[in-house]
Amino acid sequence: MLLLTLCAGMFLVQLDVTVVNVALPTIGTQLHAGLPTQQWVVDGYAVVLAALLLAGGALGDVLGHRRIVVTGFASFGLASAGCALAPTGVVLVGFRVLQGVGAALLLPGTLAVLTHAYPGQREQARALGIWAGVSALALAGGPVLGGALLTAGGWRLLFWLNVPLTALAVVAALRIVPDSGRTGRRIDLAGAVSAAVCLAALVFAVIEHAIAAGVLAVLAGAVFVVVERRAAEPMLPPELLRSPRFTGANLVAGAMNFVGLGTILVLTLYLQGVLGYPPFAAAVRLLPGFLPLSLLGPVAGRLTARLGPRVPMLAGLALGAVALLNLLRVGQGTGYGTVLPTWLGLGLGMGLLTTAVVSAAVGGAPAGRAGVASGVNNTARQAFGAIGVAVFGTVAGEPARHAAFVSGLHVVGVLGAAAWAVAIAITACTVR
Repeated sequence: MLLLTLCAGMFLVQLDVTVVNVALPTIGTQLHAGLPTQQWVVDGYAVVLAALLLAGGALGDVLGHRRIVVTGFASFGLASAGCALAPTGVVLVGFRVLQGVGAALLLPGTLAVLTHAYPGQREQARALGIWAGVSALALAGGPVLGGALLTAGGWRLLFWLNVPLTALAVVAALRIVPDSGRTGRRIDLAGAVSAAVCLAALVFAVIEHAIAAGVLAVLAGAVFVVVERRAAEPMLPPELLRSPRFTGANLVAGAMNFVGLGTILVLTLYLQGVLGYPPFAAAVRLLPGFLPLSLLGPVAGRLTARLGPRVPMLAGLALGAVALLNLLRVGQGTGYGTVLPTWLGLGLGMGLLTTAVVSAAVGGAPAGRAGVASGVNNTARQAFGAIGVAVFGTVAGEPARHAAFVSGLHVVGVLGAAAWAVAIAITACTVR
């Protein structure tokens, strides 16, 4: 029941990353919202989630992970109700931002509770495998479930779905989730604020190609470094960064989402813009890659429990890198069957990789820092994922220009394979 409750939190957070995408045209029509507002319905959630994950993890270490998980569930549910009732596009974006706040509390909190509840290396790896499988299932089911709910009851039903689920989760968390954390440390407010500004500005700069936001991210990052060096109880303790396993695992986690989410974007654009599939049909054709990503989570958990994280990480990265090179075979006259090996191989690779890389990251953290460790890991994945979407989308270009887009896919394949080759080297050097 504890694992089920924690997985429910992960499922809701990840589901809301993708479930709303297919409803954007309908939302724009009914709320008279233009394209920029529609984009911020997605990005408002993503930016705040990436910006506050580190602070959410640190709060759990100081105030107690159960309290933060319950607060996250409640905030997420209330914000979902606000989204469902939103009369205008601007109001909807505002409540999506509040959803991101709740998700930023919830996501590192569930992972920290899980690591405390299953302290043994083997049982922890198996639990992380189930947790990762549920995460992948949410990403896979988001577009399909969104299309089904949109057809059945309209876009507001996408958000009403969260309300009873979070209410049940709050009750379950209060009864089942043990109280961990509460280290007695003080909250590093200056570190939390400067980190949030840095991450939010960075993701905003990548999404909107805004130079001013990039400058702000650099300045806030410099402030964060100075603050953390002078703080008596820094939010990001130096011992975390001195751990080669922790640092290496988080770099690999970032590379995983940079390539994975970026490739999902360009493949979706290829299926719709080049091959001409409608949105729901394109989402169905992405299932062959999402299903192994979901189903391999528990299997990878058992492999990690038996062999440690190094072997599954290397196997997943190698398999994905080879699959990405298959994009070099794509031409203007080729169809779905040509890109399918890339997506299937990438799904298999990420299915092996996700559990192992999370296990390596949280396993490399010192005692009492599970919240911050999970916050760093989730921040790396969310931030690098957003950057990957922006970079791969820019490289591929407009799908309406078929020849240029196919050439961009070739570059994406080489770039993704190279990034994962570097991740293989990092894994070999840091994860023992």
